[in-house]
Amino acid sequence: MSRPLTSERINEMKKDFNSNRGNQVAQTAATTNGLFKAAENIRSIDDNNFNFSIDVDTHQVTNQRHSGRCWMFSCLNVIRFQIEKQYNIENFELSQNYLFFYDKLEKANYFYQNILDTSGEELSSRDVQFLLNSPQQDGGDWNLIISLVEKYGVVPKYEMDESSCSMDSTELNTLLNRKLRADAIVLRRMMNSNKTNDEIKAFIDEQLVEVYRILSIALGTPPETINFTFRDKDKKYTSYQNLTPVEMYQKYVDIDLNDYAIIINVPTESMPFDQTFEVELSGNMVDGKPNRYLNVEMDELKKLTIKQLKSGEPVWFACDVLKHFDRQKGIMSDSLYKFKELFDLDFNMTKGERFNYRESLPTHAMVIAGVNIVDDKPTKWKVENSWGDTIGDKGFCVMDDKWMTDYLFEVVVRKEFLTDTQRANLEKDATVLPFWNPMNPITPMI
Repeated sequence: MSRPLTSERINEMKKDFNSNRGNQVAQTAATTNGLFKAAENIRSIDDNNFNFSIDVDTHQVTNQRHSGRCWMFSCLNVIRFQIEKQYNIENFELSQNYLFFYDKLEKANYFYQNILDTSGEELSSRDVQFLLNSPQQDGGDWNLIISLVEKYGVVPKYEMDESSCSMDSTELNTLLNRKLRADAIVLRRMMNSNKTNDEIKAFIDEQLVEVYRILSIALGTPPETINFTFRDKDKKYTSYQNLTPVEMYQKYVDIDLNDYAIIINVPTESMPFDQTFEVELSGNMVDGKPNRYLNVEMDELKKLTIKQLKSGEPVWFACDVLKHFDRQKGIMSDSLYKFKELFDLDFNMTKGERFNYRESLPTHAMVIAGVNIVDDKPTKWKVENSWGDTIGDKGFCVMDDKWMTDYLFEVVVRKEFLTDTQRANLEKDATVLPFWNPMNPITPMI
């Protein structure tokens, strides 16, 4: 049914608005202060102070700057926590730029392979358009970092520090995607004109050389050998010389990323609890580890998170940070903004409805560094962000328990904390979700 807006209908709307005194008060508050400030709830701010009964992580926060590397920063924060504990050192930092380089290189090769695999489809097909829309980007998930670390290892930040193009990846992504789309044109033509496998392979190899050159110019060239040196809290100096990055990870870091599992809470009919899921076209490298998710009830997810925190280890997680978050104060609270009172509207949706209708999905990864428990129940959670130390409490944020229930989608915990049933479910054949599912880490992270 088509019904155009008429001047009469608009005049009725205006009359209705002006007849309500509350609208005038709300308009004055919003036009003067903005919607969020006008709706901010001071009580919620007071309730979410930075005191926690379990607090496992206090090191200096990192800063991903203007890039979508939150998943990478957060994972490396978990690894560096182990290094600091293992060697009795403070504020050690691993190079995010080093893995960023290889993530970009692998994603380029992954894109070429997917273009070959879809060369028989029409250019207008949903698969091909998805690939061309974002040939590569900054986003990712836990299992993608496992693939990178196992293949390329880790290096201290001082061995490959940030560059201008890693701190702001916009220009690099623009130029690299332009090249990959141009290469896709050639590849599809080669496949559809019956070029030999050797000819196609040679073309891809040539293009990867060019991608490597672009990345080296923009990010710097990754080191082949490094020195792992530090001074511990007792002022003792230690130096391990001439290590490969893989040697550093395998021999000098007491952590195996395969010991962890991704646990999610997505309450939708299409993703039943106690089942395992993967998402197609969500990897970052050919033959890399797929993103495998075990979907559980929220209470179970919280129990697993608390188990790991009680063991003295922080927890990687992904959430929708765009909802009910005061960035400067570092507070995530479901009651932070009184939008219902400001607009006299009900925005109610279930978590599953928000997910299905793309109102809410994982947009950012951080680390849970503590929790406050009262009468055996969590009330709020300490969060280590990667946006520098000028937000919240020196870069740490607080997430109230209701916000966690509504907007947290995944955590990564040690498999040892899973129940026998959960471990068995994790090993079952996974249901493969289409690439347009919101759990796809291709979704831009901030």
